[in-house]
Amino acid sequence: MEDIPYHRLAHEQVQDDRRLFHILASASFIESASDVYTDNLVEFFHDDGEIVDWLKQHWEPEELQHGAALERYVRTAWPDFDWEAAYRTFLAEYLPYCAVERLAGTRALEMAARCVVETGTASFYRMLSELTGEPALQCLAARISADEVRHYKHFYRWFRRYRALERPSRLAVARTLWSRSIDVESEDALCAYKAIFLGLNPGAAFQRHDYEAYRGSVLELAKQHMPYDMAIKMLLKPLELNAAVGRAVVPAATSASRFLLQRYAAHV
Repeated sequence: MEDIPYHRLAHEQVQDDRRLFHILASASFIESASDVYTDNLVEFFHDDGEIVDWLKQHWEPEELQHGAALERYVRTAWPDFDWEAAYRTFLAEYLPYCAVERLAGTRALEMAARCVVETGTASFYRMLSELTGEPALQCLAARISADEVRHYKHFYRWFRRYRALERPSRLAVARTLWSRSIDVESEDALCAYKAIFLGLNPGAAFQRHDYEAYRGSVLELAKQHMPYDMAIKMLLKPLELNAAVGRAVVPAATSASRFLLQRYAAHV
């Protein structure tokens, strides 16, 4: 965090950007709750020491650092927002949704699902870093994106290990990639937006259409600016397509991937 130039934050560039505020505040909440999801993964892979050690010693601290860095950015850019109170509201509603039972059915498929998540976050933060002219955010988003790409490589390596052991069909892997990508009703994003809305509008009743409007605006951003070449390569990699199959299905898979990435981006 000491390497992020918060002192150079150009307030005039971001203070009136409500979409950016919601994106970054939501991301700060979700990343700050990474320890809960880590515990679920640790339980799921409890007898695989290499994975458990990496999750606890590297992945969890780095994800929590993302949350802390984003929190600091939000507090610096929008100092009137009561981050702590809104985060407590988020946790109270979000934690009941967190359960090991919500993970994929096998270890190989859960690693494939993790590849989808890392693809979405790496691509989305890359997009933010390239779009913004604000120095602190540009630096922060680029560093988070790089971390997520590195995390992807770990999950992909372990996907290949468990794929060799469990031998899921390519169709099963494709279904996992698809289902995780179109999980458009993800509770974390909705809970985060709701907590922010209630924090900004004390006493007001939350309306689902407010969230839908916000999600639509993020979707439009993704349609125009998502780094698709990078994201599609990452998303399709777990399918392990050979050259002949690739020539036949990649065009259709690429079109489907663009659709999935746009949908997923609204929930990063």
